[in-house]
Amino acid sequence: MLMEKARHDLVEFGKRLVRANLTKGTGGNLSVFDREQGLVAITPSGIDFFETTEDDIVIIDLDGKTVEGHRTPSSEWEMHLMPYRNRTDIDAVIHAHTTYATVFAVLRQDLPASHYMIAVAGKDVRCAPYATYGSHELAVNADKYMKDRRAVILANHGILAGAQDLLNAFNIIEEVEYCAQIHYMASCIGKPVVLPDEELALMAEKFKTYGQRKSKD
Repeated sequence: MLMEKARHDLVEFGKRLVRANLTKGTGGNLSVFDREQGLVAITPSGIDFFETTEDDIVIIDLDGKTVEGHRTPSSEWEMHLMPYRNRTDIDAVIHAHTTYATVFAVLRQDLPASHYMIAVAGKDVRCAPYATYGSHELAVNADKYMKDRRAVILANHGILAGAQDLLNAFNIIEEVEYCAQIHYMASCIGKPVVLPDEELALMAEKFKTYGQRKSKD
């Protein structure tokens, strides 16, 4: 069986997304890229995260062709492949339907740096233009608006994050959702103060040694 560890991790992090209230039902999808083999392990389409097994994970190549697996890969497989094709810093991608980031998605607003933890994703998180789920246009929009960032908000949809592994991709989803919640709540009271770019640049440097999660494996 190809990419056994990745299969295990995808199953576990899918459950973790739901337990952390970062997605609902079958909403969202996860993938891992094996750069040496040029293969991607991705969650299947339409199966509850708590029912997904390692055998349900689909292995595809960078053209989206199934190499191993009896399930249909996530309908948004192309949105996962774009970062793997175009970037060298991303080997894991998570898409989720988080609550507060999706508030910004339906408002079609960028999430500014009102809290310094947004620096795990970049100096802000852009909102990509709307496109139908699973479409080529959505994949292109997500890739374009995540340039120089590690997360992007998908208009009227949810959030996408990428990192060197699933642990850090999950951390980005979690931190951006927290920042979105704080910005939303602060906006209900007054006008949030946005941190300057130079402070976010400093945070980015500090996070190179502090903000990256390390797997226990």
